[in-house]
Amino acid sequence: QVKLAESGGGAVQAGGSLTLSCRTFRFQLTSNLVAWFRHNPGKPREGVVAATDGGKTTLMADSVKDRATFLYSSGTARLTIRSLKPEDSGTYYCAATTVAGWYDPLSPGRYEWWGQGTQVTVSS
Repeated sequence: QVKLAESGGGAVQAGGSLTLSCRTFRFQLTSNLVAWFRHNPGKPREGVVAATDGGKTTLMADSVKDRATFLYSSGTARLTIRSLKPEDSGTYYCAATTVAGWYDPLSPGRYEWWGQGTQVTVSS
């Protein structure tokens, strides 16, 4: 069974940066996918970044693509967002799927494994 453990959330001032880490267990990012989503109450879960092929193939949401970096190494998926904005706040979830295929990578329904989430609060 795949397990995911997020860390790195916290409170940050706008303009700062934050790195979130997702430690994966019993999972390899070969033809599988891993992704980061964020969620705020009353809003749908938003895909932030998705990756496959060891991290060589990635897709970033438009809202972060000029400010974010994704790295997968030694079983850990790391998302760094710079120039943080208050709208980057939310609960960030790591997700993974062992169903191969690069389709709908930023759709929550694509993933069957989820972490517990880590809270990010960006203050203005």
